[in-house]
Amino acid sequence: MHRSVYWNHIYKSVVPLDKVLGIDTNSHSRGVREICCRESVNNAFIKASDNIKRLAQITVSHESVRKIVEKTGAKVSALQHKVALEPEFVVENCIEQTLITGTDGVMVPLVTEKQKRNRRKKEAKKRKEQNRKSYAKACRPRKGSDGDYKEFKIACFYSKDKEQQYVMGTGGNHEVIGRVLRKIAFNLGIDRARLSYSVSDGAVWIDNNYRVYLPMLEHRLLDCHHFKEHLVELSQSLFGIENPDALEWKDMMYKTALENGSMVLLHKLKDYTDQIKTDEQQKAYDGFYKYISKRIDMTDYPLFLAKGMDIGSGPTESFCKSLTARLKGSGMRWDRDNAQAIMSLAALYASNQWKQYWDIAA
Repeated sequence: MHRSVYWNHIYKSVVPLDKVLGIDTNSHSRGVREICCRESVNNAFIKASDNIKRLAQITVSHESVRKIVEKTGAKVSALQHKVALEPEFVVENCIEQTLITGTDGVMVPLVTEKQKRNRRKKEAKKRKEQNRKSYAKACRPRKGSDGDYKEFKIACFYSKDKEQQYVMGTGGNHEVIGRVLRKIAFNLGIDRARLSYSVSDGAVWIDNNYRVYLPMLEHRLLDCHHFKEHLVELSQSLFGIENPDALEWKDMMYKTALENGSMVLLHKLKDYTDQIKTDEQQKAYDGFYKYISKRIDMTDYPLFLAKGMDIGSGPTESFCKSLTARLKGSGMRWDRDNAQAIMSLAALYASNQWKQYWDIAA
């Protein structure tokens, strides 16, 4: 195929055929870039390259796939942080006009500075042995992370029947996710919801974020599974891990919390102080009592159940897994911005905004 290239000193080079193919501003067409991103959300870049060649009959090296995905993911991430892409639903589309939100932190494996230096040394030694040059651009090397893992934060909104959902992830701090939470909530029309509430674990930063950025939420719930986990730890401390009484006691106390609330549970808990024999047991007892005492309003399960509210954070936990599944592959380590790029593409797909983005992508 031959291409005609036109040039003058005002407009510089113009290639009409490149515009038709959609590669006048990018070296790969929009369709090729979408295929690369779609394959790479769940597959390693080498495998994605092989799949693209086999299924689409397009040859793109795994390095090119990686660069395309990282560049596109960065663009998607910028749009998500600005909430520039319209959610695919509003609160009126949610069953019973109820909007639920959840936030959580998830650890992502990053490349440390030490690992980067070792990689550079190995690559330099390999080039010397093979007598080949480096074609890397002359620039300051990108610094690695100061730790093996860093916490990324995930926020989501969904309807009671889980038919409508929106999620995004960020490597930013709690303030970043808080500001995004507020923007998303108003785009969804949270002010028009008949009922809106959050379900999350008991992390202080999460509760503070909802207090500050979404004060209009009618309730903030402590996820029942996290509540139960703390109850399990206390039961095993008081009765012993192998003791069947621990399981029976845990079930009985959990039922008390669901039927009568955490105030009654704490009052009933005082009847078992005679089980405390050691300092470790006392520490476990005091820790649980203090933890629940600070979250009385978040553990009013009889009221929540009477209103037909979800008391589990299953959707949020599911998003934490799906948005980081690609990042947590065996032996994988990431630069923070590249991890953000992959997470953003996964969030785009989970939020049903994939077509919306590629319809407007340049």
